[in-house]
Amino acid sequence: MRASDVPEVARIERESYEFPWSEGIFRDCLRVGYRCVVLEREGSTLEGYAVVSIGAGEAHLLNLCVHPDRQGCGLGRDMLAAMIEVARQGGAGQIFLEVRPSNEVAMGLYDSTGFKEIGRRPRYYRSVGGREDAVVLGRPV
Repeated sequence: MRASDVPEVARIERESYEFPWSEGIFRDCLRVGYRCVVLEREGSTLEGYAVVSIGAGEAHLLNLCVHPDRQGCGLGRDMLAAMIEVARQGGAGQIFLEVRPSNEVAMGLYDSTGFKEIGRRPRYYRSVGGREDAVVLGRPV
């Protein structure tokens, strides 16, 4: 991901989530050196993106998103595998993430790729009804 990708990444984020990250959050992720990647089709159309932080032998997948028009094609699974490899190459032994329990598609993806629930963060996410817990998942890289 380059700074010039951020407006398009933020647009996909807004189309995908009720409570999206802002352009500023993506810019901050680039600024502090998180591993930020985009998935492009034929070098021009952004189809997805991911952000992972790596430190102290651990990785934290902060965001992984595929454009709504391209979901269900295996791109999320491919991006997740790529980010696990990025974490491994960055020296992480484990990778962690948070996911909404209501996001059944993501929960299924993470379960099918070896992630296990290791905890919950009560009232972690904003939601239409107020707040929603986060399920904390982890797996070895």
